[in-house]
Amino acid sequence: MDIIHLLPDAVANQIAAGEVIQRPASVIKELMENAIDAGATKIQVVVKNAGRTAIQVIDNGKGMSETDARLAFERHATSKITDAHDLFALRTMGFRGEALASIAAVADVELRTRQPNSDIGTFIEIAASKIIAHEPTVCAEGTSFLVKNLFYNVPARRKFLKSDDTEMRQITQEFQRIVLVYPHIHFELRSGDDLVYDLPASNTRQRITAVFGKKTRNIAQQLVQIEAKTTLGNISGFVGKPEFAMRTANQFFFVNGRYMRHPYFHKAVMQAYDRMLQPDENPAYFIFFDIDPAEIDVNIHPTKTEIKFENERDLWSILTTCVKEALGKFNVAPAIDFDTEGLIDMPVGNVHATDMQPPKVELNPQYNPFAHTAAHHTTTHTDAWQSLYEQPHTPTPLPTEQPPTMQPLFDDTERTATFCYKNKYLLTTVKSGLLVVHRQRAYQRILYERILHQLEMQQSASQRTLFPEILELTPDDNIVFAPLLPDLQALGFDIEPFGKAAYSINGVPALMTDEPDILGVLHNMLYCAKEHDGNLRGELYEALAYEVAKSSAKSQSKTMTADEITPLIDQLFACRQPNTTPDGKTIVAIISDDDLDRRF
Repeated sequence: MDIIHLLPDAVANQIAAGEVIQRPASVIKELMENAIDAGATKIQVVVKNAGRTAIQVIDNGKGMSETDARLAFERHATSKITDAHDLFALRTMGFRGEALASIAAVADVELRTRQPNSDIGTFIEIAASKIIAHEPTVCAEGTSFLVKNLFYNVPARRKFLKSDDTEMRQITQEFQRIVLVYPHIHFELRSGDDLVYDLPASNTRQRITAVFGKKTRNIAQQLVQIEAKTTLGNISGFVGKPEFAMRTANQFFFVNGRYMRHPYFHKAVMQAYDRMLQPDENPAYFIFFDIDPAEIDVNIHPTKTEIKFENERDLWSILTTCVKEALGKFNVAPAIDFDTEGLIDMPVGNVHATDMQPPKVELNPQYNPFAHTAAHHTTTHTDAWQSLYEQPHTPTPLPTEQPPTMQPLFDDTERTATFCYKNKYLLTTVKSGLLVVHRQRAYQRILYERILHQLEMQQSASQRTLFPEILELTPDDNIVFAPLLPDLQALGFDIEPFGKAAYSINGVPALMTDEPDILGVLHNMLYCAKEHDGNLRGELYEALAYEVAKSSAKSQSKTMTADEITPLIDQLFACRQPNTTPDGKTIVAIISDDDLDRRF
């Protein structure tokens, strides 16, 4: 009995849709790419309910004939490939002929299209791969796709879609990846009746500013242009100056007009910034590769975002050198600046003067440098050290707002001296040897637990700022930030909407009154919310405490005295977790007596 049979086209299309169409953003990507290939100069994208209810993509491209419009929905129907050799010379976007067939298999699709030399267009409606209508119609020049009720016939797929906010953020990110590559095309994105983006035709730098300018003020002045032309291909674009690096930097790679993910090339860029960045900072970059299509493979993943290069090692070297040269050419690398403050002002003399006299040196023949004996100095220093041992420091009591404490690691009788080495490490003796404490990290741990305790006890009163600060966000960031407002206000932030995707920070929690970078803290909290899919909930307190503590700890730079070191160490060991920072970095190390003895 034969048991093998061919799958029906509708089932095969649904299987392909599972790879190509993963969410509403996938539909928008495929339809926008087709519009670009059609030579459109204006592309409009409209979504309702983050694409669940409807997605419409309208372009003014060359349109399709009646026959082509019908064939476009067949699997592997394409105008860009005639034989296998064409796969290695592609510079267009959609080429496999699976997108429209996959979309029509899991949604209700309406197509209206008309060519410039035709008076009548074509209307086609397809639902679940079945043709509902195919007839002439009057429509505008170009093509309009309306996709309704995505995944209506695949309940399991529809069930696994995320919240509207998350899906809308995915849509805006996919939109950004396309509009950055084609600045000469006018793009619009609407969510219901709200205009999210209106991007007229421009150049690459202007397009970057239009997309991300609200998130980063003067972003055009923060970028450095890169360019390299080689036999392997061309590299161009922009990289951010190190001083503007941040945790949530925008980073994009494109090859032949297509967005790609490439961790290997990302490491090449980061290597070019060697020792210019803090550990938790990332530079912005928008880098475009123009490579011979025969040297790359864009077909290794259904979404075509993972691309294989034939000469990856050579391109690594070219990219690293290109970025380094750009940073050096524009004097981005830190220059040596000798501090002249406090130096004696020495006026320039008259070199033509004839009455200049050499200085006279007077000697005292009766001077005896050994008149004061060394014994006197030895006694003085010995007395000073004896007084240090005889009068141990008394620990300063912990603040009343500190969380429940633990007993210190040592008694005061065991501590003989404290010392601050290079204003970075605190040293003191303990029973088992020499205790070394990372000063900044210790302060971060202490402040983190103190702030967290205040938040948990609802002691976070609000403090009005002298001058309001304006937080400007991109549309995709605003989708994540807006739901956080009630929780932020409960923490003590006084935040009010200030125009579209912007907020006025009129007050901050009292514990943040000395925080120099309020906007930076909020941007980092936004980054945390993105990592948790827009939902912090119980982790919101930890995120706020961590960001404030980390930022405040960086500002601690004044020299510490012995009277300040001892209380700080005591407060550290009163914390719940004194050994590590909230992000897991080591705070405390002990050099044992045996280790010291072995060195001598």
